[in-house]
Amino acid sequence: QVQLVESGGGSVQAGGSLRLSCAASPHTSMRYCMGWFRQAPGKEREGVAFIDGDDATRYLDSVKGRFTVSKDSAKSTLYLQLNNLKPEDSALYYCSADASSTSCSADWVWGGLDYWGKGTLVTVSS
Repeated sequence: QVQLVESGGGSVQAGGSLRLSCAASPHTSMRYCMGWFRQAPGKEREGVAFIDGDDATRYLDSVKGRFTVSKDSAKSTLYLQLNNLKPEDSALYYCSADASSTSCSADWVWGGLDYWGKGTLVTVSS
């Protein structure tokens, strides 16, 4: 069973930055497609960024150039660097990992992966 634990959320002003972390276990989960999703109150969950087993990345259009997904396999940790934050980025951010696909290239990834953390809250004030 894959376990994912997010941290790093907080409250910042618009234009600020945060770095989210996701500790993953077991270590082998880092080989598969992993991603960050978010859900704001009253809105549907949406995929934000993905990184696959070969470190290829994909981003939601609205975060391109502002957010960066990365991972440190030696530390079994997934990261999401959030820069130039906007109030509309406020949401509960979830780490997610797939059970079997090492690639994040298929469109189905935007609908969700197999394993989920409990989330970390990001609040951006104007």
